[in-house]
Amino acid sequence: MSLKGQLVSKTSIKSSGDVFHELFRDDPHHISNITPAKIQGCHLHEGEFGKAGSIIQWTYFHDGKERVAKQVILAVDEEKKSITYKMLEGDLMELYKSFIIGIHVDTNGEDNLVTWTVDYEKLHEGIPAPTTLMDFFVEVTKDIETHHLQ
Repeated sequence: MSLKGQLVSKTSIKSSGDVFHELFRDDPHHISNITPAKIQGCHLHEGEFGKAGSIIQWTYFHDGKERVAKQVILAVDEEKKSITYKMLEGDLMELYKSFIIGIHVDTNGEDNLVTWTVDYEKLHEGIPAPTTLMDFFVEVTKDIETHHLQ
C-alpha cells in the first residue's frame, strides 16, 4: 500500500468563477464571514495575500474539532485561475509528511467548475486518506456559491 496519494474533487458552481478565485487569492480572510461554522479565520503571517511565498494561517472546524493550518502559497496562476498551497504546520502535519492543496477554477461563460486537488504523503499506512477534508472543501465551495448568489 502506498503512502502517497491524490484526491480530486470537481464542483460546478453557478456563481462567478472569477469572484471565487479572487476571494481565495486576495481576500481569504473574508471567507470566515461567508462560512463561519467551518472557517473561523485566515491570517497573514508573512508577505501578501495572493503572492507566492507568502505564509498564511487558517483556523477551521473539521471532524468535530477546532483545527489550525499554516501554509505557504506555492503558486498563483492568473491565466489558469489556480492557487497552490503547501502545508507547513498544523493538525494535518501530525498525520502527513507532505500535504499540498490546489484550487483551480475553470470559467466558461456561465459554467464554472471548481477543482480541489490534494496531494499527500501519509506518515504511516494506518492513516486514512483525507477524504473528510475533501468533503469539507466541497462544503466550503458550496457555502461560497450560496453567499455569492444571494
